[in-house]
Amino acid sequence: MSAAVALVFAANTAWAVTPFAVRDIRIEGLQRVEPGTVFASLPFRVGDTYNDDQGSAAIRTLFALGLFKDVRLEVSGDVLVVVVEERPTIADVEFVGSKEFDKDVLKKSMRDVGLADGRPFDKALADRAEQELKRQYINKSLYAADVVTTVTPVERNRVNLTFTITEGEPAKIKDIHIVGAKAFSESTLRNLFELDTGGWLSWYTKSDRYTRAKLNADIETLRSYYLSRGYLEFKVDSTQVAISPDKQSISITLNVTEGERFVVSAVRLEGNFLGKEDEFKSLVSIKPGEAYNADLVAKTTKAFKDNFGSFGFAFAQVEARPEIDRTTNRVVLVMQAEPSRRAYVRKVNVAGNSRTRDEVIRREFRQFESSWYDGDKIKLSRDRVDRLGYFKEVGVETQDVAGSPDQVDVQINVEEKSSGSIQLGAGFSSAEKVSLSFSIKQENAFGSGNYLGLEVNTSKYNQAIVVSTVDPYFTTGGISRSIDVYHRATKPYNDQGGNYQLVTQGAGLKFGVPFSELDTVYFGAALERTTIKPGTNIPAAYLAYAAEFGYTSTAAPLSIGWSRDDRDSTLAPSSGVYQRLNSELGVFGDARYTRTNYQYQQYVPLTKQFTLAFNGEAGWGKGLGSNPFPVFKNFYGGGLGSVRGFEQGTLGPRDVTGSVIGGPKKFTLNTEIQSPFPGAGNDRTLRLFAFADVGNVYGDTEKVRLNETRASVGVGLSWISPVGPLRLAYAKPVRKFAGDRIQPLQFQIGTSF
Repeated sequence: MSAAVALVFAANTAWAVTPFAVRDIRIEGLQRVEPGTVFASLPFRVGDTYNDDQGSAAIRTLFALGLFKDVRLEVSGDVLVVVVEERPTIADVEFVGSKEFDKDVLKKSMRDVGLADGRPFDKALADRAEQELKRQYINKSLYAADVVTTVTPVERNRVNLTFTITEGEPAKIKDIHIVGAKAFSESTLRNLFELDTGGWLSWYTKSDRYTRAKLNADIETLRSYYLSRGYLEFKVDSTQVAISPDKQSISITLNVTEGERFVVSAVRLEGNFLGKEDEFKSLVSIKPGEAYNADLVAKTTKAFKDNFGSFGFAFAQVEARPEIDRTTNRVVLVMQAEPSRRAYVRKVNVAGNSRTRDEVIRREFRQFESSWYDGDKIKLSRDRVDRLGYFKEVGVETQDVAGSPDQVDVQINVEEKSSGSIQLGAGFSSAEKVSLSFSIKQENAFGSGNYLGLEVNTSKYNQAIVVSTVDPYFTTGGISRSIDVYHRATKPYNDQGGNYQLVTQGAGLKFGVPFSELDTVYFGAALERTTIKPGTNIPAAYLAYAAEFGYTSTAAPLSIGWSRDDRDSTLAPSSGVYQRLNSELGVFGDARYTRTNYQYQQYVPLTKQFTLAFNGEAGWGKGLGSNPFPVFKNFYGGGLGSVRGFEQGTLGPRDVTGSVIGGPKKFTLNTEIQSPFPGAGNDRTLRLFAFADVGNVYGDTEKVRLNETRASVGVGLSWISPVGPLRLAYAKPVRKFAGDRIQPLQFQIGTSF
């Protein structure tokens, strides 16, 4: 009769077994786990001498696999029996009651920690997951949230895991106190914070919900505010966050010590400045006699590093060291610099371009491989890539080359945005009723950097089909080529209706020649035919022109233009100037004229959040010789892109029939104060703005009189949406005249400033 001895190893105790030679090993209790997994984990084999230490090691190893709920070793004669009880596997993970988080996101987070379909169930892991869920809800200010984990056994040793969540109401910030502030009022300091006690946009921004990350960010904002105003020794002594017993309201208290206000008495340069001390001194933003300003000190430090970089010193060390005199509350700012070694660029790498070809980005680079590092060229390269308009974000980072102290790799990181767009426009007026426009544009066709566009306007009075293509690098030297083919059938707004039309058909070819990094000159020619189709209520000006020159006019206008663009971004500029000048000269065909249009835009950063934007546009046209200026080349004004608040294209001279016929002279001035939309996060293209517009259109014989200008003020929203640039404006005319057509609310996708 064989005796079976059960060995249970736990809590440092065991039943001793006399060592013996193992003749056979059996495994019992396996359901899904392969026997080979167990055999491979055992520290002994058939024929080995078994002892208690090996048994303890075997049990620890098998438990460590995480596959078994229980493991025992039994000895039957010289046969060792491994008895296991497998953990149940997870059949399904479900979340009940979750509204704040998407269930698929929660399932993925559970999968990352090991709780997923088909994996062994671990009670300890489920408990940690439950606590992690509660922590995530606390981060959303849902302090009353409760999570209950239910384990339901099902067939084949499996379990269903259910997290039942009761979210409750979020805790709102009741009050924020800043104790110790004397130099500035508490309300002024609280207005700096992203966290607040609630407002009309809190439902969207969730600014009244406490999170530790937001509070830390607000503390840094507060510290920066003081440091930029001379309080060099400002510090936050403590932070208290108290929650009410019902977990529905939160009180935040910051205890601060302001310290004394320090004034800069002098700025001194120390170290090696390459013999260009005067050049570096001109870069110092902070001046003696001003309060110490940490922002200006950081700006100066960056300017010094950038200037060193322009000489090839990519590893320059610049330290701003304040020497404080507490008896006089004055500071000597010492700029310590060590240019270190000069470096050259080994490689230029591109990352993040999932669609755009490398060459489209590389051809904008002015920092070349195997050449000296030049900080100015790297910045210019970044700006040129950003101005392509194909990317949400563009960044450049410099990486050391291991084993080569005088080499760096430059990597440009981009985040693609949708370069294709469907643009829609809609409007309503007493003349046109509902008007629609539609276009499909691909700014970066197939990742090649080429532009393709199809524009269709289905307005009752303005119909158009335009096909355009632009190759920005028609030659390797950067000469661009654009081709336009168009058919337009239009007529001015007319309250009495009418079925006459002005039909223009043509095609144009234009080349752009870069004369500098910022300047491009354009040369082009076109061939077009314009037909006045008579009908009811046709303007008398059209009939007069047709009577003298015929109902059909052909023209072959030559064009020359210039543009200069040094904006920091085309998507959402905050600094820089953009200018363009276009002139058209009709010297061949029936229509003889000259037409010039000039636009000037400037963006001035007021603060990190606010940008002041100017836009000015002027147009002028004149007939050549004895020919009058063609009425079908007139300028129009009013609406988005012009003077907002007035119906699109309704400003300027009118015919005796009441039709708006435009004019050969116009000017428009727009001013905007732009700021990020609250809660927009990293989307820099979503902006709110307040604006003031002035402008008008004048006839050939009319003088440009400022007392006849129209003006409006208002607010609006702009966004580079997935379907194109969106502008929404509400305007109130502040200077209008009898007969002006007012349209306070205007909306369009696909328009610009």
